[in-house]
Amino acid sequence: MDDRNNNHNQNSNQNGNHNRNIRNNINTLCVHGAEDANNTTGAITTPVYQTATFAHPGVGQSTGYDYARLQNPTRETLEKTVAALENGADAMAFSSGMAAMAVLCELFAPGDHIIASDDLYGGSVRLFDHIAQKNGVSVDYLDTGDIGAVRARLKGSTKALFVETPTNPMMRATDLEKIAAVCREKNLLLIVDNTFLTPIYQRPLELGADIVLHSGTKYLGGHNDVLAGFLVTGRAELSEKLRFLYKTIGACLAPWDCFLLQRGVKTLAIRMERITENARRIAAWLAKQPQVQTVLYPGQSGMISFKTDAAATARLILERVRLIKYAESLGGVESLITYPVLQTHADVPAAKREALGIDECLLRVSVGIEYAGDLIADLAAAVSGQ
Repeated sequence: MDDRNNNHNQNSNQNGNHNRNIRNNINTLCVHGAEDANNTTGAITTPVYQTATFAHPGVGQSTGYDYARLQNPTRETLEKTVAALENGADAMAFSSGMAAMAVLCELFAPGDHIIASDDLYGGSVRLFDHIAQKNGVSVDYLDTGDIGAVRARLKGSTKALFVETPTNPMMRATDLEKIAAVCREKNLLLIVDNTFLTPIYQRPLELGADIVLHSGTKYLGGHNDVLAGFLVTGRAELSEKLRFLYKTIGACLAPWDCFLLQRGVKTLAIRMERITENARRIAAWLAKQPQVQTVLYPGQSGMISFKTDAAATARLILERVRLIKYAESLGGVESLITYPVLQTHADVPAAKREALGIDECLLRVSVGIEYAGDLIADLAAAVSGQ
């Protein structure tokens, strides 16, 4: 694992006294995270507070919890943990990554302009193109790693940059510190989707971002058994705005799902270590195969995209893998293989897909924690048609 994670600079003042005993190693932070402020039993695991509402001690009095759409103790513990992992002041847990994305878009008004990475998750493109733009928010897509191109596209109505790094599925990188400098200069919000790298390998708030987005369904949850999303910020005024939208729109994460996410986060660091080790071995193996033309791997995390020599080869692999499951999503303990042209990016216009390199030869693998040799053997058998 990246050595810099052994010196995670957590801001205990921002995240409250719940972190007062947590050491600065992110492995420890994943396991212990936030403590349940309501725990008087000594329970090691935060209970599932399966309640929609809370009784008031008296007129004009509150226990700090009133209605579960606003806050719930199980969700609060999870949110404080995720905020600490990203070194943020506040995190909000949503019913899905797209629910988080939808609330994020409500920060903007008709006439506002957003610049977004051109190689985005297809669901993000769908929301921008069919919901945000319907509501009068214009979106331009470009390579956000090209600072000159970003500067050239800025205009008076530009309010934010929305960046994936690495991108999905072509693994393009954006230098967040450089793009953050542009945003500060122009007084723009920098929003970063950190789903692929997670706080283990990248903490965008520390690099100048204002808001971090996660599909918690993926690595944070880690077990392909729950949908969730997160928004994290280090700025009090953004927290206030997002909290207002959060309670008003109501796409909050249910207590049981919060429990599953909190459990998943406990093993995040160790899962990412194993997943990355496996992915590096698989990427190296793929690069040596005559049926594989290009391997795209960012060097960390478990996401690998690769291009086969023909569409027929890609389809053969999808039909013949056994251990690796042909399915959408990513970030779980089980390895999955995805066909972006038909799945994650099916709603992206064909011409745009082709321009980005998302064609019928492209496959994306989310590497899990299985034995790497077994995963390679499964791919080898599929490629050879055995």
